[in-house]
Amino acid sequence: MENYLSIDQVVALIPGMTKGQLAQLRFKGTGPRYRKPTPKTVLYTERECIEWLEASARSGTAAEAV
Repeated sequence: MENYLSIDQVVALIPGMTKGQLAQLRFKGTGPRYRKPTPKTVLYTERECIEWLEASARSGTAAEAV
């Protein structure tokens, strides 16, 4: 069974994340997948948030090749 997280819980899970940044990621479609069971409710799964965060891992500071 999935562990669903509120926006506040996602912000607490990801260091440095703010509600505004998370909202921008939703708007741009570049953040973790989310669910919207009601017009005012946004939920994330803990697993997908961690997978999204892990996918951002980098091994160097040089710009990535285009």
